[in-house]
Amino acid sequence: MLALSRWKIILVVGSILFGILYSLPNVLPDNVLAHWPGFLPSKRLNLGLDLQGGSSLLYEVDTVALQKERLGDLSEEAASELRDAQVTFSGLTVANGVVQVKITDPTQIDQATTALGRVGGVAPGVGREVIVTHDSAGDFQLALTPQAAQQDVRNAVTQSIEIIRRRIDLLGTKEPDIRQQGLDRIAIEAPGESDPQKLKDIVGQTAKLTFQMVDEDIGDRGVVPQADTPVPPDDTVLPENKAEPFLVVKKRVSVDGGMLTSAGVGQDEYNQPAVDFRLNGAGAHRFAQVTSENIGKRFAIILDNKVIEAPSIRSPIIGGSGQITGGFTSDSAAQLALLLKSGALPAPLKVVQEGTVGADLGADSVHAGVVGLAIGAGLIFSFIILAYGLFGVFAALALVVNLLLMFGALSMTQATLTLPGIAGLILTMAVAVDANVLIYERMRDEANSGRAAMAAADTGYQRAMTSIFDANVTTMISALIMFSFGVGAVKGFAWTLSIGVVTSVFSAIVVTQLLIGWWFRVTRAKTLPIA
Repeated sequence: MLALSRWKIILVVGSILFGILYSLPNVLPDNVLAHWPGFLPSKRLNLGLDLQGGSSLLYEVDTVALQKERLGDLSEEAASELRDAQVTFSGLTVANGVVQVKITDPTQIDQATTALGRVGGVAPGVGREVIVTHDSAGDFQLALTPQAAQQDVRNAVTQSIEIIRRRIDLLGTKEPDIRQQGLDRIAIEAPGESDPQKLKDIVGQTAKLTFQMVDEDIGDRGVVPQADTPVPPDDTVLPENKAEPFLVVKKRVSVDGGMLTSAGVGQDEYNQPAVDFRLNGAGAHRFAQVTSENIGKRFAIILDNKVIEAPSIRSPIIGGSGQITGGFTSDSAAQLALLLKSGALPAPLKVVQEGTVGADLGADSVHAGVVGLAIGAGLIFSFIILAYGLFGVFAALALVVNLLLMFGALSMTQATLTLPGIAGLILTMAVAVDANVLIYERMRDEANSGRAAMAAADTGYQRAMTSIFDANVTTMISALIMFSFGVGAVKGFAWTLSIGVVTSVFSAIVVTQLLIGWWFRVTRAKTLPIA
């Protein structure tokens, strides 16, 4: 095993060059890295929230609002099914977590049962989503099954995580940590983002955009003084941003934000900031149809159940593009464009907890981590050199290679380094030394049993391999389990530990083999320096 084969020399030299090239950008000044050749690695380690500071938020999906919206959809679907079946009904309302409807003609109860049985459908893994019950008087109730309600929450959390990730990426924050916590909570860590309010403004807004017709038959062209003004069942009263207090709009959504393909900041005819948008093919066709059929009427642009503006339609709007005005500043227009580009959240989110780690505290953590790593490395180097002399020096050199490889691998994979990750670095150094201790002690035993120096060294490597392999496999299994089921800092620790297991085995075996083999070739030693 101690033969100086060409492949072993190439492998060790190549790994050292890899470690140097990928680790070097982490210590170079910004002005030097800016002129770094493009073909060389330039990525740096990403520091976690605890090392560079930033903001953390814990959100909870508003399950009450989610259920209310889902029941609202069911009520509209129920009304549509009953109309298609030509069933006469009244009193379609949502109350106490159910949809209630009265069938006015008792002879149509069976017909209504069949029609309402089609509401909700069947979901994979859930089965029937809606339970339909009624009495002999024709009073029907539609309720979501508990399984369907839980599935709605799970789907809302999954969709929210993806949308939040897009929003934070558009904001420019690097390596945000967004993960589910429990059934209905989402934890967010944004390293480098020192303003949690800015993060909340971007993340927490539902940003549900709809275009709905104003019911101009109510009040003064749809304007009413109070939110509780009685309106027909197909209408709803929404607040408006302008001087007009409330506006009556049709519940039916003509065009929704899901049809948007792009949004950006522009200027209106008065050179004021505005939001330009473009719709997909289906949205453009629907937009043109609605505006063609309602010339002279008001068209409300609604964001999160609040009317941004309600202009009159002067002519058909074709081409699928439009503009939203409404007294925007440059920042608010940019924020709205960002929200529209990333998509609407499926349900409102409530802030449960928020926190901020200052940049100074992060810098202190980095300093403490570096000091801890330096002290750990110094103690390990001292022990191995004092215990094994020259071979201890070889082990110390292998540890340096191990650190280079670890930092290089972490930089290449753009892993996020946290304080637990630094603990993982120190731990893997100890694991690497442990492998060298096993090898050297086995060499010493073989030499004391009468073997020649070269044979004792070679046999020591061979017989220590099983113990080293078993120990590192169990460590790797533990790291994989932590990576699979852990979150945040635990996952970062597991990733660092996994990389460290591979690099420590390589450095402890291959690198020290090469150094000891070279030493035997140069010195022709007859005794081991550790015997």
